[in-house]
Amino acid sequence: MNPTTSGRFRVHDRRQRPDIDDDAARSGVDDAEEFVLVELADEPVDPTDPDAADRYDPLYATAEGYDGDLADAVDALRPGFVVDATLAWTDGSARFREVEVVRETRFRFADDVEGMFEAAVETWRQIRADGEPVGSITTRSNDGDPNGALYLFADAPGSDTFDEVRTGRLPIEPLVARVNDSRDDDDPREVFVLRPAEYEFVAVYVVFDRDGVLAQTVRDTYDLGVGLAAGLDANYPDGDGGSDSPVLDDAGDSDDDDFDALDRL
Repeated sequence: MNPTTSGRFRVHDRRQRPDIDDDAARSGVDDAEEFVLVELADEPVDPTDPDAADRYDPLYATAEGYDGDLADAVDALRPGFVVDATLAWTDGSARFREVEVVRETRFRFADDVEGMFEAAVETWRQIRADGEPVGSITTRSNDGDPNGALYLFADAPGSDTFDEVRTGRLPIEPLVARVNDSRDDDDPREVFVLRPAEYEFVAVYVVFDRDGVLAQTVRDTYDLGVGLAAGLDANYPDGDGGSDSPVLDDAGDSDDDDFDALDRL
């Protein structure tokens, strides 16, 4: 009987399985797709724990070759979903035996974007001035209500922060968990991971309301799904950004203790 692992997992990405060796490439196995999963701890993880980063090590589950209701359930999974699942292991490969979605948070990724909204650009400039590799702000609506937590990570030459986030090697789960802990609801979030073409940073933007105007506007602006026919106040390479955006004009204080990204795992 194959060993199994049961728990709660975050779906980070669905991707083509990377080539591991020549035999896999010759057999066509490398064409198969897999899910990148991160197991979620039952209790909050102390970021000062020396083993904290290991708690978020990614694992990989086959995305294809299922039958019946299980095939439908697996096919419906999207990056960002939280699932309760049982994985069966065969020769080091994991397959879903059972899976149930418990929270429909979404992760959306956009690389080499040509415009970046003003709150991110201004925060990045402040981070550079302070000589810090990481920074964060709380963004607010025109009414002054918090609507998102924006984290910026330096993307230094020779590194690939965007890929590290997408594949789960750089854990962003503590950032999402911190937002969830700070809110008085169990609503799903929308998490945007954006790497601008013009700047050397990666933005992780945790939007509090997945179905709200802000999330829809970001989706529309960066062509990441169904959104609004509106744009963000952006800082484009040609300098022609919309200055009357109702979404991100009022950014929260970058020293907000609720969303401090400086304890990066």
